[in-house]
Amino acid sequence: MTAVPHPRSDAAAPARSGRRSLAVALLSGALGAAVTLLATRQRWSEGTATVAGGAFPLTAKGSDVTGVPAALAIVGLAALVAVFAVRKAGRHVVAALLALSGAGITAAALVEGSDSSALDEKAAQATGDASATVASLSHTGWPYVAAVGGALILLAGLLALRYGRLWPAMSGRYERGSDRPRRSARPVDPERPEEIWKALDRGEDPTGA
Repeated sequence: MTAVPHPRSDAAAPARSGRRSLAVALLSGALGAAVTLLATRQRWSEGTATVAGGAFPLTAKGSDVTGVPAALAIVGLAALVAVFAVRKAGRHVVAALLALSGAGITAAALVEGSDSSALDEKAAQATGDASATVASLSHTGWPYVAAVGGALILLAGLLALRYGRLWPAMSGRYERGSDRPRRSARPVDPERPEEIWKALDRGEDPTGA
């Protein structure tokens, strides 16, 4: 005997997928933005410049190296919130922007993380020689942390593209609330003049006729 699938369980499956994907997208998007912003405030590279015959230490934070990851993290965070404010085609556009923000963060962190131009500029300022470059250059692991943050935002964008149609919109609760029938007016006690005046203010007939 072949079991017949229950209609209610079939209908509940998309709802469960929507809730799970929504939770993962919110967590990964918010965490990715926080990780990226944190990483850009850390030291990405260090080296030395020769000043008066001695070695002068130089360091460069992620924001000194490139401003792209931090800017895209803010864009991605705004897009994550905006996903719930739009519907249909608009939601796909915002979800695509969210995914592109994550991809851009990852690419910028990996490509610019090994760049020495920020330290070269600091070496030129420290020595007073425009042609001076940094020596003993080394890099930290923070660019890769920023890349991981971008990957999390990218994941949130891909989930929004795939499951965004199952997610609720910000205005949905209010729209549903407006469709509810109004409660019937409470009968007015003719012996209480204040209730009669209140009914008249509401445009109701206090006599109930």
